[in-house]
Amino acid sequence: MALIAFDLDGTLIDSRRDLAESTNEMLVSYGAAPRPVDEVAAMVGEGARVLVERALAAAGRDPGEPDALARFKAIYDRRLLDHTRPYPGIGALLAGAASRATLALVTNKPEAPTRRLLEAFDLTRHFTYVTGGDAAQPRKPDPAGLLALMQAARAGRTSTLFVGDSMIDVETARRAGVRIVVVGYGFGALRGDLTLSAEERAWQAARPADLGAAIDRFLAAAALSDRV
Repeated sequence: MALIAFDLDGTLIDSRRDLAESTNEMLVSYGAAPRPVDEVAAMVGEGARVLVERALAAAGRDPGEPDALARFKAIYDRRLLDHTRPYPGIGALLAGAASRATLALVTNKPEAPTRRLLEAFDLTRHFTYVTGGDAAQPRKPDPAGLLALMQAARAGRTSTLFVGDSMIDVETARRAGVRIVVVGYGFGALRGDLTLSAEERAWQAARPADLGAAIDRFLAAAALSDRV
């Protein structure tokens, strides 16, 4: 079977408000002013430590505050499910894709909150593999985690698809040598830093509803490649 690997935040779930409010609670605890939700969301993607450092720097505080990461994690653990929800249609999309391909999740979010979110929205059952940002492999955009999943699933480059929302995901797919579908509704769009090739642009999904068509297109191409 083909392998379809997904990013989490900004791709499958809209977690921007909980991430922003957790970050702002951390900032306020240091006497800093809160930042706009979309500004914080644009900082997401390279793990909690980088988010905390970026937020502190943006607020004019020392990004190396020794207790800031632990403080943020404790706050986010409490707020994890306050407002976060899957994007519309994601549950049905994953159910359909899982019947035709092996599904994996590759995220820079630590595994514990990742699995809590998947369980809360009844998404765990769709995934054969889940790799968090605290796994043995380096975080994205290093392709090691994705390549390890491809090996475990016995999926080649032409039978593997990566779905994400940011240049971090694009770079991961490029380094692994696999096709990428970039969603246009996630956090990556807030940064405005997407630099895609013509082929990558042709595979973009502007809305969650467009993902199904992109996956159908990929599976058809993968099946043709196998026959050839």
